[in-house]
Amino acid sequence: MIYKIDNLEDLPRTAQLFLEEFGHNKIFAFDGEMGVGKTTFISALLTAMGIKELEGSPTYSIVNVYESAMFGKINHFDMYRIKNDAEAFDAGIEEMLYSGGVCLIEWPEKVINLLPNNTIWVYIRKLDNDSRMITVEQ
Repeated sequence: MIYKIDNLEDLPRTAQLFLEEFGHNKIFAFDGEMGVGKTTFISALLTAMGIKELEGSPTYSIVNVYESAMFGKINHFDMYRIKNDAEAFDAGIEEMLYSGGVCLIEWPEKVINLLPNNTIWVYIRKLDNDSRMITVEQ
């Protein structure tokens, strides 16, 4: 599945379409270069999931945990600062990945060995005209 986002006004609709198609899944890995909009798209997803107060990027806390009336527990991870699997274990990622809650993971390549086979990969790429292309692979 491919989504194109031309501007920020496209985010709420794209997030809703994404959830309609993939919202029954639990583990999502968001791949993209620094500044491409991973956190921005995840924030739109969280809003579409019913989260009213967003905590922003969990760059320093590693994970932000939310509770959604529609989706249950949601874990938003930012693995950018993780150096190895041991640090990820210490942060509790394995427990959260297998808890049954939704996991939204930025910088998943840092913990690729820990991700379950049913992880949905979401690739975000910047296009020449500053729009974004989101490609989803199951």
